[in-house]
Amino acid sequence: MKWIAERDALIAQTLAFVQSVTGRKDDVLRPGTSTAAQTIPVENVTVQARAVEIALTEAPVPPPPAPLPAPRAGGDFRNEMQARIANFRKHQERFEREREEYCVETLTRLRAAIRDGSGSPARK
Repeated sequence: MKWIAERDALIAQTLAFVQSVTGRKDDVLRPGTSTAAQTIPVENVTVQARAVEIALTEAPVPPPPAPLPAPRAGGDFRNEMQARIANFRKHQERFEREREEYCVETLTRLRAAIRDGSGSPARK
């Protein structure tokens, strides 16, 4: 199997590189590697570093955040709340009035049906 030999060669090269960088010379192979990796000749590679200049361009300036709305005066908030409460009360009073009218109307029809002796009250 050719890939096993290539893998073992890669492991041997990696170990040689690590040893050359750290200055350590260990003859110990990693567990699970074959002894065939020991017989493969390994080249020492010299690495040269070069300085690379990167041209920095100005990043686009993000737009400024939207201005916050002007704080409302305490009186405005209070006036708005009072108006909402008054509106709510009007609705509640209207619902109460409609319920009362419906109740009176239903009781009137019921009483009329009882007086007339018909079995069920007539519905409008």
